[in-house]
Amino acid sequence: MASSQPPSHPVSSGATPSADASAPVPEVPFDEKLRQFWARNRKIITTICVIVLLAIIGKGAMEIIQEQREKAVMADYAKATSDAQLKTFAAAHDTHLLGGVAYLRLADEAFTAGKYADAISLYGKAVPALKTSILSHRAVMGGAVAKVLSGDRAGGEAAFKAIVSDLSQPVSTRAEATYQLAVMASAAGDDTVLQGYVTQLSTLSPQSIWAQRAAMLRAEAGLPATAGASQPASTPAAAAPAAVSDAPKVTFPSSK
Repeated sequence: MASSQPPSHPVSSGATPSADASAPVPEVPFDEKLRQFWARNRKIITTICVIVLLAIIGKGAMEIIQEQREKAVMADYAKATSDAQLKTFAAAHDTHLLGGVAYLRLADEAFTAGKYADAISLYGKAVPALKTSILSHRAVMGGAVAKVLSGDRAGGEAAFKAIVSDLSQPVSTRAEATYQLAVMASAAGDDTVLQGYVTQLSTLSPQSIWAQRAAMLRAEAGLPATAGASQPASTPAAAAPAAVSDAPKVTFPSSK
């Protein structure tokens, strides 16, 4: 006969049976996890995607605009065939490389024509735009030489010394400026200063043509090839203003 004894742990009417702790937890499918992640973060993800897309579009647009500008500048430069047109172009693009080239062309023409005051101004305008170009050498040296040839010996000497002390300039440019200072010392008959510049060149660029030419100046002055000659520490004593014929003999080619 079946027992009528009630269970030892009766469940009240309407109560939910407690979960069995040992029962396995159902695994959430990957697509459901992805859906839940999207539901929680869709606004952030959408915003990031829009920002990235706009950045890509903006960068591409700027590159296209810059390329078009460069082509336009090159076209304008090609059209500038007269001095008046070059001056107009250079003034409109004074910070552009081609604007610097235009100023350099004008400066070379003024230099060749003996208009040294104009050449000094134009070389000075060319320097900033040509700062990162190999043509910068032409501009800085041209301006210094033009000062000497214009009769401004002190200004030219100061310009050459500034070039020599400017470590951002190529060694070849600094060596050439040192040679020009040696020429000026030779023209002034200052053997001590000449010897110092020759020694300085033998350290700065011993194998260069400028060191060789400076050594010739020393030999012409009858000075000994003394390795321990001191480097000039100060500006040579002021001399009488030099005539144009006494200035350094520098050939500065015209660029047309």
